[in-house]
Amino acid sequence: MSAKPSSLGRALREFFADHLPRVRGMSPHTVCSYRDAVMLLLRFLAERHDRDVVKLDFKDLAPDDVIAFLHHLEAERHNAAATRNSRLAAIHAFVRFAATNHPEQLELCQRILAVPFKRARPRLVEYLEAGEISAILDSPDRTIPDGRRDHALLLTLFNTGARVQEILDVRPSDLQLVRPFQVRGGKGRK
Repeated sequence: MSAKPSSLGRALREFFADHLPRVRGMSPHTVCSYRDAVMLLLRFLAERHDRDVVKLDFKDLAPDDVIAFLHHLEAERHNAAATRNSRLAAIHAFVRFAATNHPEQLELCQRILAVPFKRARPRLVEYLEAGEISAILDSPDRTIPDGRRDHALLLTLFNTGARVQEILDVRPSDLQLVRPFQVRGGKGRK
């Protein structure tokens, strides 16, 4: 005889299988990021409560547990405040979903949503001077095919402000090679 899934297990399945991809329309990368955060949380809770992950339920998810998990991320896993906040955002998204779909857990969800984000020191944004940009753009040898490719990639990165991963995700169907030249990519396929 198989064990009946817990309400936490059912809520997580609904959250990842339906809510994030279909209702919210989140990208597969965001869903994977949220999954990784929840996976770390579940492993932490299982160890903290000395039980298997499959036996966890909402009663094992208290605000004190979430705070201890966030502390664990910083102290044991050496995560920066921004990573900690990203994990907390995933937890908040799940408990907002759980509050609307499992009203018997509303009070618990409200208490978890009260766990604050940590202030992170803003990163110093450094800019390149025009001469430095020109030196970078002129560095590939454009007399050879690899150099022309590298020059085109650098120009695209500079002109679009795209991240390297966003450029790597570009497919031929994302290119418009007639005027006005365009490339579709990035968050929201801009």
